[in-house]
Amino acid sequence: MISVVIPTLNAQATLPNTLAALIPAAVGGLIREVIVVDGGSADLTRQLADSAGAEVIAAKPSRGGQLLAGAAHAKHPWLLFLHADTVLDSGWEREVSHFIECVETGKARLAAAAFRFALDDEGAPPRILERLVRLRCAVLRWPYGDQGLLIPRRLYDEVGGYRSLAVMEDIDLTRRLGARRLKILRARAVTCAQRYRREGYVQRTLKNQMCLFMYALNVPSTRILQFYGENEQKP
Repeated sequence: MISVVIPTLNAQATLPNTLAALIPAAVGGLIREVIVVDGGSADLTRQLADSAGAEVIAAKPSRGGQLLAGAAHAKHPWLLFLHADTVLDSGWEREVSHFIECVETGKARLAAAAFRFALDDEGAPPRILERLVRLRCAVLRWPYGDQGLLIPRRLYDEVGGYRSLAVMEDIDLTRRLGARRLKILRARAVTCAQRYRREGYVQRTLKNQMCLFMYALNVPSTRILQFYGENEQKP
C-alpha cells in the first residue's frame, strides 16, 4: 500500500536506524517497497540500503530532485517521504493505518499527514525547539521535511508533486497542499540533532528562519543553498 522514498547523500551513519523503524510495517504488509534515491554517496550508503532490501536508484544530489525521482519510480497508492536521518517512533504504523483507512473510506477528506517533530538530544534547547515547531505546525500547518510526509498518490499528483529545488522543496509542497489538507499525527519523527549540536541551537534556528524569509522573497533556491551551506540539504 505504501511506497517509502528516502533521499540520501553520505548517510551511512543514520540510514540503518531509519530503515529499521520501517521493518514492522513492512512485515505487516503496510509498506510494499522502500526506494532509496542516492545523490552520489561516497560512503557505504548504497550498500547498506541494498543489503536492507531497499531498491536503490541514482539521481543528481538535490533533495527536491531526488524526491521527485523517487515518487516517479514508486508503484503504490500512498507515498511516505522520509529523510535519511529521521527515525519513526515505535508503533507509528498503527496511527498511519488508521489515517489511511479514514481517507480511503471517506470518513476524512483527501489529505496528507506529517509526524510530530522530535530531536534525539537531551536538555532544554531541543525541548524548546520541539515546542516551537509544534506551535508553527498548529498555526500554519507547515511541517518540514524532517517530519516526514505521508500523501496519497492522487493528491500528490493533483498538487504537482515535489519540484526539483535545491532547498525548501518541503515548504514549497506543503504550501501548495494548504492547511486544510495537512494533518499532524501524534506519532513522532525523531531527527538526528547533530547539526544543532555542532552549530548551536540558536544559530541553527536563526539560519533556518532566514532561509524561510529568503524563500518568501522568492530568492532562487540555489542562492538559499549557498547561504545555508553547500553541503546541507534541508532547513
